[in-house]
Amino acid sequence: MFSRYGTLKNAMCGLGLVALLLLPFIIPTFWLRIFTGVSLWVGLALSWNMIGGYMGYISFGHGAFFGVGAYATALVMAHTPIPFGIAILISGTLTYLFARMVGYLTFRLNGTYFAIGTWAFAEMMRQVVLLLPFTGGSYGMRLPPVVNEGFFYYVMLALAVAVLIFSYFIFEKSSFGLKVKSVREEETAAQTLGIDVEKVKNQVFALSGLFPGVIGGAYAYWITYIHPDSVLGPLIADQMVVMVLLGGIGTVFGPVIGASLMYIGNRIIWVTWGDSSSYLVILGLAICFIIRFLPEGLIKLPIRESLRRIGVGARQAIPNEEVR
Repeated sequence: MFSRYGTLKNAMCGLGLVALLLLPFIIPTFWLRIFTGVSLWVGLALSWNMIGGYMGYISFGHGAFFGVGAYATALVMAHTPIPFGIAILISGTLTYLFARMVGYLTFRLNGTYFAIGTWAFAEMMRQVVLLLPFTGGSYGMRLPPVVNEGFFYYVMLALAVAVLIFSYFIFEKSSFGLKVKSVREEETAAQTLGIDVEKVKNQVFALSGLFPGVIGGAYAYWITYIHPDSVLGPLIADQMVVMVLLGGIGTVFGPVIGASLMYIGNRIIWVTWGDSSSYLVILGLAICFIIRFLPEGLIKLPIRESLRRIGVGARQAIPNEEVR
């Protein structure tokens, strides 16, 4: 039974991947751009899930890593002959180092204070970029336009799949993932078992900052124009948080579900009403709804319903069990 289930699941994943690879040939450009955006946000949500889901620390500073990656790629490509592929690797390296520094300072805080500290770092970076002359300041930066939607779709899809695979094998199938979860559940107990808690937390935070840097670099080249408010604004990190909570925090596929639904919903609202104010209202209502009615996310709903049905069936089959 289990082997059949595993084979069916693998077959469905394979078919889904083939369908994604064929999308540029079967859908119009408008929808291709939407699916490119879906891949981008799936990668960002999965990245935030590393620190927010597996480590249990709520960070509002991940928009800074996305913005730093975007500006690093833009500066490298604007002032050097380095190609795009190497530029985003440089962006990822810089954001990894930057995240190490931020983590070293902010992990001295706990709970709400940690969340506020990471938000403060993100806001600081936005103000710094606004003041620096070589970043374009309030005018932003432009990159050479590349009219090839298929190329950027495959780049974003590859990055999203890479983050998904990384999350699965590192946080679900490795001993390091067990360390991370033990630290999340009880830091003091993990420390008594010989786990270097501070080292583990800094490693996870740095890894969760690396991928937004790479994705931010790809986004800058795709959009060709970046501004501090567009790549360093607080809404970027806020959406990462809500996407993960909506889909299922601390799971592999929960962020995929949440990011896909929210981004497609965002685009539908934008096309229908032509502005983002309605989306912000819906985003606020979504946060309230998730916290109140879906604390485990959408991914847990089928499991919960199945367990409920099994439980009801068991009580009906052995009605006198509770009396004993």
